[in-house]
Amino acid sequence: MSAPNPNEFDLIIVGGGLVGASLACALADTPLRIAVVESHPFNDTQQHPGFDARTVALAYGSQQIFNAMGVWSAIEAQGVTPIREIYVSDRGHAGSAHLDAAEQGLAAMGYVAEIRVLGQALSRQLEQQANVTLLCPASVKAVQFAPTHAKVVLNQDGELREVSAALVVAADGGDSFIRNDSGIATFTLDYHQSALISNVAVDRPHRNIAYERFTDSGPMALLPMCDEQGNDNAFALVWTLKPDQVDAVQAWDDATFLSQLQERFGERAGHFTRASQRHLYPLKFLQTREHVRPRLAVIGNAAHTLHPVAGQGFNLGLRDVAVLSQVLSEALTQQEDLGELSVLQRYARWRRRDHLQTSLATDGLVRLFSNNVLPLAVARNLGLTLLDILPPLKKQLVRHAMGYVGKLPRLARGLKL
Repeated sequence: MSAPNPNEFDLIIVGGGLVGASLACALADTPLRIAVVESHPFNDTQQHPGFDARTVALAYGSQQIFNAMGVWSAIEAQGVTPIREIYVSDRGHAGSAHLDAAEQGLAAMGYVAEIRVLGQALSRQLEQQANVTLLCPASVKAVQFAPTHAKVVLNQDGELREVSAALVVAADGGDSFIRNDSGIATFTLDYHQSALISNVAVDRPHRNIAYERFTDSGPMALLPMCDEQGNDNAFALVWTLKPDQVDAVQAWDDATFLSQLQERFGERAGHFTRASQRHLYPLKFLQTREHVRPRLAVIGNAAHTLHPVAGQGFNLGLRDVAVLSQVLSEALTQQEDLGELSVLQRYARWRRRDHLQTSLATDGLVRLFSNNVLPLAVARNLGLTLLDILPPLKKQLVRHAMGYVGKLPRLARGLKL
């Protein structure tokens, strides 16, 4: 028997960030020959731009997915912080809500993890995975779709290389080359806001409480975490700023920054004592008009980019992974062509409800809580009060925050494919 062609695969995943790497790991127990194309080395997660020092709030459903994939133990070993309570408030108004995992019979509603930690766990898994070929560093120069296969032209080590597969998955982020080169239209919306990211310490333990506070410039979030010494008195801060605030905030020294943060956030989390380096990220909404075409599926930020107000962006992408991996695994069992539109449409139909609900809810929160028109302020504070006193409403919100939307794939239920 001749050796397999090193340029022919069953699946090519373009983008080796968190979502692309997760898809490859999810398909570890299948006979699929998978190529992962990434422009940065996998063995250098310290320098990989997708594996930086930012944190992510993993929904409980995302923890279940990682656990079923066999990578959660490695993530947990490097340190994650459970979220056991969430306080939601509106600055300058009385409305607030308190969500408690114990009230819902849960150990945690989610977990806070560094993106770098997730990247390291996924990278180690991929390097040990027999059915994965890592094509990196390599950049995509062109992609061509034929009736029976897709061809991707790469620049690898300064030379052009052509690889082909039954299916290409675009997991290459919000500025996706594959999506743009394929002519897939998007709906985009500039929020005219930037997210300031920093880690901050307070003068008391965080008690595994996360805070979401809405202000006139946009939402602020504090996610509980441990500092470099393992002390449980730190938070990952996401502070939404308007364009005319950015330069001033960036110019503040640490003392001024902490003082202004204290004034905007209040005393509920404690007294802020120090802050790490600050980073700014422009915020926009993006949604593709199509998620699948023959021989092509678009997932993660390449398909949908959300405002960080509810921390749903990566969780939504990971649910893409859970569904697509199950659809492909089942198609493989039925000996179907993975790139056939009829197969890929099962994925698109399954994901439609979650994409729509999560995108609309996230965008609606931004608009509702960034507007100080009196009737809206009254309505949203009444809504927060009702949420706090009506258990069925609270339970439904918690389930959505945990990633339990619609029909759950096997991985989201903690089951292997």
